[in-house]
This record gives sequence, C-alpha cells and structure tokens, in this order.
Amino acid sequence: MRVLVAGAGGMLGQDVVAAAEANGDEVLALARGDLDVTDERAVAAALSDEHVDAVINCAAWTDVDGAEDDPDGADAVNALGADHIANAAAHVGARLVHVSTDYVFDGARSADEPAYVESDIPAPHSVYGASKLAGEEAVTAAGGSHAIVRSSWLFGVGGRNFVATMLALGEERDEVTVVDDQVGCPTATAHLAPALLVLAHDAEAQGIFHVAGGGQCSWHDLAVETFRQAGIACRVLPCTTADMPRPAPRPPFSALVSERDDAPLLPPWQEGLTTYLAQRGVHA
Repeated sequence: MRVLVAGAGGMLGQDVVAAAEANGDEVLALARGDLDVTDERAVAAALSDEHVDAVINCAAWTDVDGAEDDPDGADAVNALGADHIANAAAHVGARLVHVSTDYVFDGARSADEPAYVESDIPAPHSVYGASKLAGEEAVTAAGGSHAIVRSSWLFGVGGRNFVATMLALGEERDEVTVVDDQVGCPTATAHLAPALLVLAHDAEAQGIFHVAGGGQCSWHDLAVETFRQAGIACRVLPCTTADMPRPAPRPPFSALVSERDDAPLLPPWQEGLTTYLAQRGVHA
C-alpha cells in the first residue's frame, strides 16, 4: 500500500512513518515544510499527484494553551486542515485515518465512572478540543472511507512530552509537584502508530475509534511510575489543577475505551512507558 503521512515530522508522525516502513508499505512522509495542510490547493495537488492508497493525518495544532490565544490558528490546522485532507482523500478514493483527541469531551465524569466510549456525546471546553471536534466533523462530512482515532496523553521519542519533562526534572530536583485530579490514558506513540496502520489497511473499519493505552491514571501516577521504572529518586508531591492553573481548561477525567469489536487494542500504559524508556536508553 502507498501511504501518505501528513505531519510526518511530529512526534506521532515519525513513529507512523517508521511503522509503515516496517509494515512493508510504500511511504510518502510529508512534514509541515513539505505539505501545509492549511493550503487547500497544495493538499489536493499532493494527493492527486502522488496516487496514494491511504492517508494518515498526524498534522495538528497541539499547543493546547496557545490555542486559547490563537483560535484561528488552531482552527486552520485542526479543523480546516482536516477538511482539506478529508475532501482530497475522498476525491481520489484514498482511505483516511485521522487522529483526534480525548479533549473533545468535557471530562465531567468522576474517576469511578465509566471511561468514554465512541458513542458518548462530545462537549469540548477548550479551543483546542473544539477545533479537533470540528476536524472530526469535517472528516465525516467528506464522505470518504475513513477512521477517526481518538487517543490521549501521547508520549514518544520524537518530540516534547510529559514523560520527557519528568525525566529531565527528575535529574535536576529531589522533588516535583504534579496534579493528581486529572485522569486519562497515557499512550505511547510507538504503540499507537502500528494501530493506525492497521486501520489504514482495514477498509471495513469506518467511523470513530478510541485507541489509547490500556488502563487509566493521573498525571501524578504517571510521574511516579516514570521515576520508578527509570530508577530516579525523585519525590512526587500531589496538587490540584486549581493549584497550577493553565490558560486552557483540561478535562478532569478523559479516560478512553472502545465499545467496538474492531478497534485495535493497545497494551497497558505502563508497558507503553517501558517501551518509551527503552527507546531512550533509560534503565533502572
């Protein structure tokens, strides 16, 4: 299969390219400098000229706080960009796998309630979440063969992420303070990327899929487990979201599970963390 990866220079995109190559697919890796998804004509031309069988859209505005100050910028990439890719893919008959987020939910559930499934009604509270939901809606409206994949709390060796930040802080400090009232599903991009390829090859798998690391935890829990696995003696102090306010509201509870039999299942988030640390050469 000939696969175009949009946003190939990003943290997830790099792992998707690697997974596609390992899968034996012919890969066209287009980073932001190669393909600006906000340019409708450029997107249409790329998909038309390259004769691809599938597109995996990893291009995204991921600066959650920055989106609050620049909603037009976030919409240009996450909503209009998704629209451009979806329409172009539908026009040439290419399969589309589009990556979305847990931030499409308001997170109003408590940690003892069920995790969000695909049929739950989105209600984003942030500009970022709203822009990603608009992207989902654009993909659906385009009418082509598609899978929309919601994932969460991504970490990988190809970019900045929470785990990398904790590792750096743990080497510098004896203790760190991390919020313990936000719960989600940490997801290793090394595990998510092959799952996206599975959906790219499965034309029967249509609609929305929740694909995230198995289980759930708080950011505090993730920091504790990071230091435990890495053998770093750094104390993790709990705090609340109110203690560390940010410009964009975060969903307090955004754990994802799938209600679909055809959704790829990822290993527990702890295994994703183990894989990530091994990739970085970090050992206890």
